[in-house]
Amino acid sequence: MNRFSRPGYTTEEESRIPKIYTKTGDKGFSSTFTGERRPKEDHIFEALGNTDELSSAIGLAREFCLDKGHTFTYQLDKIQCVLQDLGSNIATPRSSARESHKKRTKFTGHPITELESWIDTFTEELPPLTNFIIPSGGKSSAALHVARTVCRRAERSVAPIVRSGEADPDVARFLNRLSDYLFTLARYAAMKEGCEEKIYKRPE
Repeated sequence: MNRFSRPGYTTEEESRIPKIYTKTGDKGFSSTFTGERRPKEDHIFEALGNTDELSSAIGLAREFCLDKGHTFTYQLDKIQCVLQDLGSNIATPRSSARESHKKRTKFTGHPITELESWIDTFTEELPPLTNFIIPSGGKSSAALHVARTVCRRAERSVAPIVRSGEADPDVARFLNRLSDYLFTLARYAAMKEGCEEKIYKRPE
């Protein structure tokens, strides 16, 4: 018998399990890290939703890459963790944050430097880019291109938040560099798998 069909009591162990639903957002409002209540369509939550979707897209691409035995998947793991930190910064509007909040959620430029290093390493192995590439090159590459386009959307939604001073500038810089990384990695995955990338040709 599973726990949903038991009589109306719970064990001590079960009572400690947190519920996935809180009901606090049922009226269309949600809370920032600072405790401020805002409508769910607020630009803060729009940016958070886009970065969450980005992490999911990267996670899906990672699964395709794992299936092909790529050795760079640890980088995708790390990027997903960085996106959690990035989200914490977005969820802490500087105008309503205490110094303790700002210190706890500060986003620095170190992950950007790491992305640039990875991009340079992959680029050294890739043939020169002489044409526009259509997203293709096998499932790994195509999924990474999808993640790249989600990243661009996340960057667009973060830009006004950073301009208004509500998030650290390195948040926007990281997303900008991440889209370059995902583009480069998509090309690298296609090359390693021996898959041909489709080149743009003007329809006749």
